[in-house]
Amino acid sequence: MTTYKAPLRDYRFVLTELFDVGELAKLPGYEDATPDLFATVLEEGAKLCEGVLFPLNRSGDEEGCTFENGVVRTPQGFKHAYDMFREGGWTALGCDPEYGGQGLPRTLHFLMEEMICSSNLSFGFYPGLSYGAYNAIHEHGDAEQKRRFLPKLVDGTWAGTMCLTEPQCGTDLGQIRTKAEAQPDGSYRISGTKIFISAGEHDLTENIIHLVLAKIPGGPPGTRGISLFIVPKVLVKQDGALGPRNGVRCGSIEHKMGIKASSTCVLNFDGAEGYLVGEAHKGMRAMFTMMNGARLGVGLQGLALGETAYQTARAYATDRLQGRSVKGAQNPDKPADPIIVHPDIRRMLLTMRAWTEGARALAAWVAIELDKAAKHPDPALREEADDLVSLMTPIVKAMFTDNGFAATNLGMQVMGGHGYIREWGMEQLVRDCRIALIYEGTNGIQALDLVGRKLPMHMGRLLRRFFHPVDAYIRERMNRSELAEFVLPLAKAFSRLQQVSALLAQKGMADPEEAAAGATDYLRFFGLVALAYLWARMAELSLGKIEGPESAFYKGKLATARFFMARLLPETSALAAQIGAGASTLMALEAAAF
Repeated sequence: MTTYKAPLRDYRFVLTELFDVGELAKLPGYEDATPDLFATVLEEGAKLCEGVLFPLNRSGDEEGCTFENGVVRTPQGFKHAYDMFREGGWTALGCDPEYGGQGLPRTLHFLMEEMICSSNLSFGFYPGLSYGAYNAIHEHGDAEQKRRFLPKLVDGTWAGTMCLTEPQCGTDLGQIRTKAEAQPDGSYRISGTKIFISAGEHDLTENIIHLVLAKIPGGPPGTRGISLFIVPKVLVKQDGALGPRNGVRCGSIEHKMGIKASSTCVLNFDGAEGYLVGEAHKGMRAMFTMMNGARLGVGLQGLALGETAYQTARAYATDRLQGRSVKGAQNPDKPADPIIVHPDIRRMLLTMRAWTEGARALAAWVAIELDKAAKHPDPALREEADDLVSLMTPIVKAMFTDNGFAATNLGMQVMGGHGYIREWGMEQLVRDCRIALIYEGTNGIQALDLVGRKLPMHMGRLLRRFFHPVDAYIRERMNRSELAEFVLPLAKAFSRLQQVSALLAQKGMADPEEAAAGATDYLRFFGLVALAYLWARMAELSLGKIEGPESAFYKGKLATARFFMARLLPETSALAAQIGAGASTLMALEAAAF
């Protein structure tokens, strides 16, 4: 009984009012990507997501994937839905036309990915992992590998995975034991076990192209000795035809808290034939192409499930009759008022809405910069765009998933007992969303990446890509009285962010534990300021349009912006105090005393 309609009006607001997505059509290769094309593609995508994928979400969760005699079967209806998805060209949306892709911007792919995950997160894993494998081969593979593997990945006939984790290591990939032994013909024999492999085995495609991290014997220790290999489930002949089955088998599938229609596999590689991608011992650089894209994609999952939770909770709060308003009966002709009259219900709904719509604005900003980094003819502007994407990637991954999980839990609270009952659907959203805080690098790892790598990178250059536009915005609008309720809270929080950034940098240079101790709080602080900046901009836009034909839409934006500034942004004060408390409050207790 969950509810989902693609938020097409909000997409249009973000793409054509908050930002100018039409600028992307000026970039080489994106000439056809006009706002009209964006609107048409998103409307068609909405039909697929609402009409085909969303109805399978609950049944897929109930049935789950099955594993028998080495074969994984997806839930009923998934194969048909995937065939429709592939035949509609959705797997090719953001891919290179040279290999059969449509060559459309990543921004459009981002929004489509949000809709897919909102309607059916488990389904989204299958094309999502394939797109990641496509990107890694497209960027790091040689001409022969691209010719051999990309066209079928692009048209969706084949799927892809990324195989990193092993039983003894997750984040610490330097400990991997999977080995790759060179063969006289230039191929390698891959042996080892990988766990937690999303979409590692399934019945949706005729082949699966695994991208596998392994070590070549005799290489450097740790991560410096990791290489990346293409390992097909079914071997591919030179002419592209399928050959015999390769030496990779699914050993089992995981029985999980959520995303049950996504097959999460143990894969055993037993002398499987593989092909080196890029240079030997340089696999981490290539794998990070997949991982960074995946981290942005996981962030979108948090946003997506937050949207579905909000729509479902809003519908329930409008219909559910319980009690009377504290001001007196609002519907005296009925036995009770709808619960949306109660202030605490509104607090929860507005929190969900503020997180979700703010995250969508930030996601669009990052996506547009990602397209600029890939296509802009000016190298300096490409560098600026890439810097901002790099800085924001850990924030998008961690904050969007933290807030998405919070939103699903708030949705459950709004629905009370019905939220806890399986038939109503909200508990599935809670279960599905929980993994997003863990995989592709836990949110704590994202915080360490932000503080330990991104802030000091290039002498703080990445930080300036965000600080400078925010500072300019505040300075230009500080004296505009009509914007004071938005700009002044932003200015105060931004000033504190600058102060805690300097504090962490200073303390971290003397003692790395100090920076690590404040990392999670700092990431959230940074994310709150980023959302405040965008909410201020959205409020400014809406102020000039509240008397127009879409008055209700813009008044909703203004009310949500006011709520964010007054009710959510003040969290930065507590976070500043927590960061200032330092490492001693965390590290003083001896490990044995826990």
